[in-house]
Amino acid sequence: MSSALAAPIEPAPLANLSRSKLTRNTLLAGVCAVLLLGPLAFGAVEPWSIFALEACATLLLAVWAYRQWIRGELDLRGNPLYLPMAAFFALGLVQWAAGTTAYRHVTYSHLLLYAAYGMLAFVMTQTLRHSSQFGIMAKGFTVYGAVVALFAVVQGMAPNGKIYWMRTLEQGGNIYGPYVNHNHYAGLMEMLTPFPLVLAATRLTSGNRKLAVAGIAALMAASIFLSGSRGGMAAFVAQMVVLSVILVRKRDGSWKQPLMLGAFLAMVIVFLFWMGNNELTRRLASIHSEAREEISGGVRLTIDRDCLRMLIKRPLLGWGLGAFPIVYPEFRSFYTTFFVNQAHNDYLQLLVETGLAGFSIAAWFLVLVFRQAAAKLRNDDWTENASGALTVAALLGCVGILVHSFVDFNLQIPANAALFYVLCALAASSPLQESQRRRVLRRRSSIAESHPETAAS
Repeated sequence: MSSALAAPIEPAPLANLSRSKLTRNTLLAGVCAVLLLGPLAFGAVEPWSIFALEACATLLLAVWAYRQWIRGELDLRGNPLYLPMAAFFALGLVQWAAGTTAYRHVTYSHLLLYAAYGMLAFVMTQTLRHSSQFGIMAKGFTVYGAVVALFAVVQGMAPNGKIYWMRTLEQGGNIYGPYVNHNHYAGLMEMLTPFPLVLAATRLTSGNRKLAVAGIAALMAASIFLSGSRGGMAAFVAQMVVLSVILVRKRDGSWKQPLMLGAFLAMVIVFLFWMGNNELTRRLASIHSEAREEISGGVRLTIDRDCLRMLIKRPLLGWGLGAFPIVYPEFRSFYTTFFVNQAHNDYLQLLVETGLAGFSIAAWFLVLVFRQAAAKLRNDDWTENASGALTVAALLGCVGILVHSFVDFNLQIPANAALFYVLCALAASSPLQESQRRRVLRRRSSIAESHPETAAS
């Protein structure tokens, strides 16, 4: 009887903590699964895949809310992007409710999509809180990116005009990887490549693993060029410029990160010479002539001018979220037998669909992303911890898409848009928590590097 009375009761809180951590990790895995399965479903552009993305996002949010209810307390992690995200959604609601949109049904459909993006970003920022979680996520993104890039390269070497060598295109396209449009494949790789790259540049990997993840990053980057996407090539160059600036501002006198970046770019070049053959050379040689043709009156520049005329007609609230393809034929100034479904410039399409009000909210959103990310990088050494590595990876991914969006419409592809908004939320989120053991090991490693004689003694 006495032994029963003396039984310990302390493990219960530990068991609750363990279950809480398991639920959080399960939710994080669910968000990552949605983000990574979307591209495999041709970018989640078909009705069934859009519904799956929206349903999964809603389910993940419901599980998070149920977890809060079971615990009896609201464990909410703030993020400065929640306010502009809510404001943009409210603007879309106003367009739909007030009837200012040119087509209420398509605006309603896009509101559901943007709600799904917001749910995924919210659940991700609520569940990704510890440095160990980022390590697992980054490695998962790395393996996934390597498999998709390798598949895309092999399919590019032995094409048969079908996606996965099985799916016949109904309206034509320029296949690369799981996408109908090679530019959208490039957009995906622009967001994924920074993850293996920061793994190679930080203490999260060591020894031969650094070389392996750097090689994977080089393969993914090379596939952007092999896809033939001019916007993707320009976006990758912009990402490398931003990364170089971040390394220069680090100012710790270390030569390891610049050397790693140089080795990475060298591996990219090796991959291109090895796999590119004459096709890549021809594509690069054609860029100048194609760009000159666009400037002198190409289709994309004409669409841009038409978009400005559309904006003048409805400058404040625009024509309605998602309404561009419905309204554009009225303003089209050139003849074509093709249906122009996107503006090929995400910024102009945003202006056309949501007016100056929506564009201002988007600018507010992006200013917060870069300001919050810069503040985190200013206060910490990103090569030493997972929180800084996450910020750099997310920021570089955002930079790639933002540059590419000047000449394409990656943000109209649900799989790419969902990943982009999640990366924005992560770049602006609070720093990750680091275990005491990891902090001690990192401090000892820094001391050993700066004072080798002390470490030896």
